[in-house]
Amino acid sequence: MLRWLTGRGASPRAVERQAETLTGEVWHATLERHDFLAGLTAGESEALRQRTAWLLASKTFSAAQGLELTDTVRLSIAVQAALPILALEPERYEGWTEIIVYPEGFLIPRQEVDEAGVVHEYMQEAAGEAWDGGPLILSWHDIDQAEGDMNVVIHEFAHKLDLHHGPADGQPDLSRHPELRPRRWRQVLEQSFTSFQRALEAVEAAIPHDVDPESEAADAWYGQLPLDPYAATDPAEFFAVSSEAFFVAPRGLVELLPDWYELLAGFYRQDPWRRWRDYVDSTNMASASAAGRLTPGS
Repeated sequence: MLRWLTGRGASPRAVERQAETLTGEVWHATLERHDFLAGLTAGESEALRQRTAWLLASKTFSAAQGLELTDTVRLSIAVQAALPILALEPERYEGWTEIIVYPEGFLIPRQEVDEAGVVHEYMQEAAGEAWDGGPLILSWHDIDQAEGDMNVVIHEFAHKLDLHHGPADGQPDLSRHPELRPRRWRQVLEQSFTSFQRALEAVEAAIPHDVDPESEAADAWYGQLPLDPYAATDPAEFFAVSSEAFFVAPRGLVELLPDWYELLAGFYRQDPWRRWRDYVDSTNMASASAAGRLTPGS
């Protein structure tokens, strides 16, 4: 009980009991459900299974607005949330206890102060929200229907990593990464964030006047960017959106923001782009061999 009240992770025995349920067809079907998990080595798959079990045993899942909280929903969220800590300490997700899942997007009260000092209050629709020291809130529709480089689960859990050591500022706890200097992180973060803002401004300037920049017609222009435009909001959102793309669609980061990709690879201790290329290469070779075009040793 004390572990739950303090937001600590589950006991090793509780995690092991949960891991025993994630075997055979259940685990295989979970990996098959998410294309970006293709290419995991046997060791990585086992590490991901253990991290997924830790999440399921350590967090309370709550349904909102009539959502049916099935095992598929819980497991889908947990495995995606586990990917960023595949090679990190699960303690980075401690300090809070609950994951709340809505069937669709939900409204969050916001407050802004304009240049004149006037306070504006409004409701903003969201697909996810990570509260500092509080619950993490998700929309199942946005999880289940995600496309391209969008991944609301990874996005919100990246915020939790950012918040683990202080205010969300785009710089997670580097104390267990002696090879990553905070000063270097801040420098590359600022340079990459500025470069992305400039790239976004160039794209927006190139959109013809007769095209609504908020419509699907503008997607062809925004598609030139390595990240969703929301990444230009502030460094914290830049880190969260970058983490989505890093795991789900890393090629754009590799090509357009290579220093930032390298830094993220160092922090997460993973290289999704290499993993994906190795998987594609091995798949192509297997297909060619099955068709009689390759022989062993080719």
